Amino acid sequence: MAQSEHLTAPVDTVVSRMRALDAALPERDGVAVFNRVYLSVTEEVERRLDAGRFGDPRAAATLDVRFAERYLAAVDAAAGDRRPPACWRPLFQFRRHPGVRPLQFALAGINAHIGHDLALAVVDSCRTLGCEPADLEDEFDRVGELLVSLEERIREDLMPGPDLLQIADPLTHLLGSWSLERARDATWSAARALWALRRFEDLVEEFTERLDAAVGLAGRMLLTPLPD
Repeated sequence: MAQSEHLTAPVDTVVSRMRALDAALPERDGVAVFNRVYLSVTEEVERRLDAGRFGDPRAAATLDVRFAERYLAAVDAAAGDRRPPACWRPLFQFRRHPGVRPLQFALAGINAHIGHDLALAVVDSCRTLGCEPADLEDEFDRVGELLVSLEERIREDLMPGPDLLQIADPLTHLLGSWSLERARDATWSAARALWALRRFEDLVEEFTERLDAAVGLAGRMLLTPLPD
């Protein structure tokens, strides 16, 4: 097996899972909306791995897969009538609410995945690779830059037209209250803190629970039902 094929095989596995979800879920379902967004990100990472555009492709592939596994575990928990992490619960609870717009679903999923899952995925990847968070910073930044560019495209694709979006529109207020770039910066700090605390299990558990709850609260606000 070629080196690139060896690296992208695990990525292809999570891509296949997301494609299966895309085919199975109703288009308007909130989880389906986020899943389409995340699928496009993971497909782009896979293309860039094939093209050799990561400085450390093994680290990038590991981070990408550990990251995706966190989301897929939340999907599996919800499907199995188990409680997903608090950061994901609002999306699963409101996924069929008629007053929540597609852009809200997309950003709530991104909030849960970046704000909570990415920090834990960095720690997972460090354990898998036997490295420090600093060794993953370049790959973290490259994936983060891809996510930021994608967020801009999402807002363009899912944002209501200018005739519907007034300065006083509640959606304008909600979208202005959350930033992927700020969330990504906070996530890197959280990942470094979790790694520094890794030998103190009680502190790690408390830190993770508080991070999960805080991200879940932000997600619940992003999913505030809005009038037509």
